[in-house]
Amino acid sequence: MATTQDLSRGMFLRYNGQLCQVVDYQHTMPGKGGAFYQVKMKNAITGKSMENRFRSGETIDDVRVDLVEMQYLYKDGDNLMLMNTETYEQIGIPQTMLGDQMKFIKEEMILGVYFDDGNPIMADAPNHVILEITYSEPGIKGDTANNPLKPATLETGAEVSVPLFVESGEKIKVDTRTGEYVERAK
Repeated sequence: MATTQDLSRGMFLRYNGQLCQVVDYQHTMPGKGGAFYQVKMKNAITGKSMENRFRSGETIDDVRVDLVEMQYLYKDGDNLMLMNTETYEQIGIPQTMLGDQMKFIKEEMILGVYFDDGNPIMADAPNHVILEITYSEPGIKGDTANNPLKPATLETGAEVSVPLFVESGEKIKVDTRTGEYVERAK
């Protein structure tokens, strides 16, 4: 058991029987009454956001969650088959664990999978991936006002907005959290 002083962003705790991850917290000391922590959490399984107020010094049920890097092998129906790169053990996880990041994932990428008592509960794609543009309209010469963007289709089928100078066949770096173009890949 831990107390509220041990709170940190990214920490996992069990709240009302649900496994939650701390997104943000704020310690407040009002003029009247005792100090408290206002904690924003998200359910690790469903992704639902919630907030709670804990008294300062209150005990919280922190949970040890293991992060394992696993290689994405292939898609099997609605599941993704992953392999632990150290033990070569294979598991299947629902693709819904990745949410919107799924459209930037291709085979052989390394994903971070969180385990609670040996059961996968969350998965994260790398923050940035390098993907090839399979189709993009040619840019219009001279149209440089206000950083114009054009749509481009990536090798995974995802569509992102890219600057006019980026062409089909080039590799670009994409932020999987926001789905935005970062830069040309070197």
